[in-house]
Amino acid sequence: MIPHAGGVVAIVGRPNVGKSTLFNRLCRSRDALVHDRSGLTRDRKYGNARAIPNADVTLIDTGGLHDAGTIATHVDEQVQLAIDESDLVLFMVSARDGLTSYDREIAGELRRSSTAALLVVNKIDGMPLGPDYAFSEFGDLGMVECLPVSASNGHGLHDLVEAILAKLPTKQIVSTSEETSLPVAVIGRPNVGKSTLVNALAEDERCIVFDEPGTTRDTIRVVVKREDTSFELIDTAGIRRKGSVRDVVEKFSVVKALEALRASDVTLLVIDAREGIVEQDLHLIQFAVEAGSGVIVVVNKWDTLDADSRAKCRDELSRRLRFAEWVQIRFASALRQQGTEVLLNDIARIHEAGKFELSSREITDILTNLIAAHTPPLVRGRTIRLRYAHKIDSHPPSILVHGNQTEALPASYKRYLENGFREALGLEGWPIVIKLRTSKNPFGERRNILTDRQKRHRDRLRKHRKAK
Repeated sequence: MIPHAGGVVAIVGRPNVGKSTLFNRLCRSRDALVHDRSGLTRDRKYGNARAIPNADVTLIDTGGLHDAGTIATHVDEQVQLAIDESDLVLFMVSARDGLTSYDREIAGELRRSSTAALLVVNKIDGMPLGPDYAFSEFGDLGMVECLPVSASNGHGLHDLVEAILAKLPTKQIVSTSEETSLPVAVIGRPNVGKSTLVNALAEDERCIVFDEPGTTRDTIRVVVKREDTSFELIDTAGIRRKGSVRDVVEKFSVVKALEALRASDVTLLVIDAREGIVEQDLHLIQFAVEAGSGVIVVVNKWDTLDADSRAKCRDELSRRLRFAEWVQIRFASALRQQGTEVLLNDIARIHEAGKFELSSREITDILTNLIAAHTPPLVRGRTIRLRYAHKIDSHPPSILVHGNQTEALPASYKRYLENGFREALGLEGWPIVIKLRTSKNPFGERRNILTDRQKRHRDRLRKHRKAK
């Protein structure tokens, strides 16, 4: 065991002072959404401070305190939760804006808190009086340590890191292998209950829930542990039709949501039971298939439907999901936490099946049985022969089938093989990738050289045909 500084550090301040930029700089990532507009960050966002050496520091990016928006109260509650669980608070202000009444109010709140705090004066680059301006302008806040930085350019970060290390407690950290969590993307259209579902699964108010589309703007990662399995639930922004997205912030939010989907092993597609499954939901399933992710469709707000409406919803799901009958469907009410308790078990089961631990002989035996039940069609009078198959990848399960004339195999027969393998291997919830390869003819490039006798025979045949 080696003693290292460690703990939780929250970055707080009013809107648009550069909290997310500093978060990205210290985490050496671009996880937090950054734009020259206030109020982008709303939920608590966690990250590992890789820029702080020889330390185990968890950073929390928070929304702007005391914003004027309709959701400000919920944001302030999330910031207060971050302060309560932190060992140190970085109180961030802007040198360009100067000292404001909101800064004074936040400083007063931090003084009443039991958590240690550092004053970080951001955006010092370009200031006419230089870094010394920070000490003169913000000295009225009464905070002992004042650190001028430029989060966008990295100026002053060395002194900031040293100050953070000095404030954090020393812990005995045992060197162990890093625990990996199963990434699960929670996607869907706006206002279908994604954040409510994540809170229900985490059994904590980790994501802001508000009756307004577009509440979640950034991807929020929440780690949930159940028995021996750790799940990383990724709450994403609502994804509307491409033609409806015009705001630049929403475009960035959609991009980050799709990136989360591509990085996930299993995807929870949340739909609103009252609206049913719409064209955009089908597009999102296709995105998940192309990303190679297992899919579970969560029909949320199920408690709001009567018996007739539920029957219609089931019929519509069955009809519109014929192209992906392998998709798992679960009916739930995230708000009432009904039907959500089985989702983590479903995720673990689908992920385990997606490992696809099978030998080539077992896969070839399944292929042989499928061919015996339904032989491939003839092509120009010749039979397409599928000889053997083997695994080429997991998550999604991918199979390579060898044979001759495989390029002529119809798409319908390829779907037959996909469904057959899925049923035989219990791969419900997964799109199966079937790849085909035509075996090379070992004699294809060998020229048949005629003997002198064969040449004379050939010439006689030619003369005979000409004579006729």
